Amino acid sequence: MKRTDAQSLDILIGEWIREQGLEQPLLAHKMPEAWKQVLGPLVARYTREMEVKDGTLHVRVVNAALRQELFEQRFALVQKLNEAAGGEAIKDIRLK
Repeated sequence: MKRTDAQSLDILIGEWIREQGLEQPLLAHKMPEAWKQVLGPLVARYTREMEVKDGTLHVRVVNAALRQELFEQRFALVQKLNEAAGGEAIKDIRLK
């Protein structure tokens, strides 16, 4: 018997992850690495305590000037971070 409805394993796993409601937490888990990739190691040195809560990335920035610059770029950063994470992990960034 020949199967004609075969799907690749990655598609099946992706569908299962979405059905179980695990896609958002998995993408959120990728945020610290996406942050380093998008913003580079220099900015990463000045950031602490990163957490995704209810679709918002909360980041503590220890340099006031950098915090202000990131605040002004936050909408573009959301898009770049989501691209780096591989999906819509966050909708906003809160800097403290």
